[in-house]
Amino acid sequence: MDIRVAAYAVIADGDRMLLAHWNEGGRSGWTLPGGGIEPGEAPADAAVREVFEETGFTAQIDATLGVDSIVIPAVARFASGANAPLQAIRIVYRAHITGGSLTYELDGSTDYADWHRIDQIGALHRVSLVDAALRML
Repeated sequence: MDIRVAAYAVIADGDRMLLAHWNEGGRSGWTLPGGGIEPGEAPADAAVREVFEETGFTAQIDATLGVDSIVIPAVARFASGANAPLQAIRIVYRAHITGGSLTYELDGSTDYADWHRIDQIGALHRVSLVDAALRML
């Protein structure tokens, strides 16, 4: 089994939440800004870095909301040549914006970012991480 550890940020402003649109390997959906932790990188630092890369905003971590773990069967993985299940360990933080402006990631796993009303997130095509984060709130 392969393991991937990643860090994500829940950024809410009043009745809206910042989401990134994941678009990779022919699959897509709204997700939290965040992603994989680089070797030696602190998880909170990874979340802040990923927020900037995917949304253009600088952020500050406020608190750890929780950790979510899922196992993706090998047949459901989109990685080329993946022949083992993947356990995705996802550290979720609450964060707030400290600067920057909304911009979209170029040449990455997301292609768009936007604010969404929290009461309308359930109608979006989204990854399971978004629901896990909403439960953590």
